Amino acid sequence: MSETHGKFIWCELMTPDPKAAAEFYGKVVGWTTSDMTIQDLPPYTIFEANGAGVAGLMDFPAELEGKGIPPNWTGYVAVDDVDKSAKDFAANGGSVRREPADIPTVGRFAVVADPHGAVICIMTPLPRDNPSPPPPMGTPGHIGWHELYAGNGAEAFAFYSKVFGWTKDHDFDMGEMGAYTIFAEHGTQIGGMMTKPPTVPMPAWAYYFNVPAIDSAIERVKAGGGTVLNGPMEVPGGSWIIQAADPQGSFFCLVAPAR
Repeated sequence: MSETHGKFIWCELMTPDPKAAAEFYGKVVGWTTSDMTIQDLPPYTIFEANGAGVAGLMDFPAELEGKGIPPNWTGYVAVDDVDKSAKDFAANGGSVRREPADIPTVGRFAVVADPHGAVICIMTPLPRDNPSPPPPMGTPGHIGWHELYAGNGAEAFAFYSKVFGWTKDHDFDMGEMGAYTIFAEHGTQIGGMMTKPPTVPMPAWAYYFNVPAIDSAIERVKAGGGTVLNGPMEVPGGSWIIQAADPQGSFFCLVAPAR
């Protein structure tokens, strides 16, 4: 595996109202937007933090209507060979939800799911000249944490460590809720996974966006028509988090170093 295999590289929102979503996240997270046009593909919006693209926004695809899939955020993980990684997902008990396909000027991607059904995208991006170095952890507007509500936390970690090469940093004991596994990509902590609580309807990934302070962010969420589902809550290390839903029903999370 290369130094980029297993690295989260993108996050994408599919929503029935892209214009409203762009306004909401612009106020809550501080993102600006730009348009990306690719021939023969639907319109695509880039969320930017200080001029750097950090996430994408697109209209909810018509082919997914009526299939029980809500508006959602999905992460993209870089892999060395997307066709091989898609086969690895299937061979190890996962599934391929959308077969590998090319995105002109961007790369080759597939939509996959782990053995318990949590969906994620994998991509082999096209090489870029002079790529920008990653920002420091905690930089406002960037993705600060990746979290899996798994069907079974231990089984999920074994699966992802095999297909992405992730390693266990340590387990945090949450008492009756079980272990919260902090996982690392090439030695750097990037997220956690746990067996989902009964209140979470299905296994799923969640994404935390960095903001400077959590209380003021909560007010922006409420003012924009969003709903705070949990928090604010202090987590080990001293950061503060909330879990929330945007006005269109997409689940998202915020993390901040202070109240």
